[in-house]
Amino acid sequence: MVRSLLVRGMLAGLVAGLAAFVFARVFGEPALEAGLAFEDALAHAAGEHQHEELVGRGVQAGLGLGVAHAVFGIVVGGIVALAYAVARGRLGPLGARGTAVLVSVLGFVSAILVPMVKYPANPPAATDDDTIGARTGLHLLFVVASVLLAVAAVVVARRLAERAGWWTATLAATGGYLVVMLVLGALLPAFAETPPAFPAPVLYDFRMAALGGHAVLWGVLAAVFGSLAGGRAGARTGSPGRAAVG
Repeated sequence: MVRSLLVRGMLAGLVAGLAAFVFARVFGEPALEAGLAFEDALAHAAGEHQHEELVGRGVQAGLGLGVAHAVFGIVVGGIVALAYAVARGRLGPLGARGTAVLVSVLGFVSAILVPMVKYPANPPAATDDDTIGARTGLHLLFVVASVLLAVAAVVVARRLAERAGWWTATLAATGGYLVVMLVLGALLPAFAETPPAFPAPVLYDFRMAALGGHAVLWGVLAAVFGSLAGGRAGARTGSPGRAAVG
């Protein structure tokens, strides 16, 4: 059963990754190219010698970007499938599709959206290369903390729902999650390294494209995996009328 769900999740992740790749090609590449152009201009002004890239931009923006998105989508799809297997039947009245969609939404919010508010994506030349290690480590810490707190919030909501109902329990757990993440975000250091001369529209477009790409990936994943998981649940029950809501 779990193996079948894992395969379905990875298949849905592959479809979602390819959809995100198309989005990145259309909306992300222009901002990335503008960032690279700014970086080249800085290097030229400083008299630095430009080394020829081992892999051309055409390959990076085409095959490389596509493979990266596909692999990332497969991995995320597998993780969502495993999380769904654990959560199924434990989230109140939600059926298979509803559970699959909720797991995907929680994954997007906790692993992508909330961490991006604190540590947004940046194009080339918008940050200091000397701090990349610190920035990466803190971002990873924030992601792990956010995901773990989201899981804890779901557990708390499930237990509280037995006494207060799902609506009140969900509001209380969500509020607790947000408060803790706000405190953690205030305690962790921020990095304001963008050069004053860096074009603000390029920075904005790049960050919106990065967020949009993740939204496409998780949204398509929720839709496709929800359909696959719901179809399996419907086949198992043998009667749509007996299935749970969602």
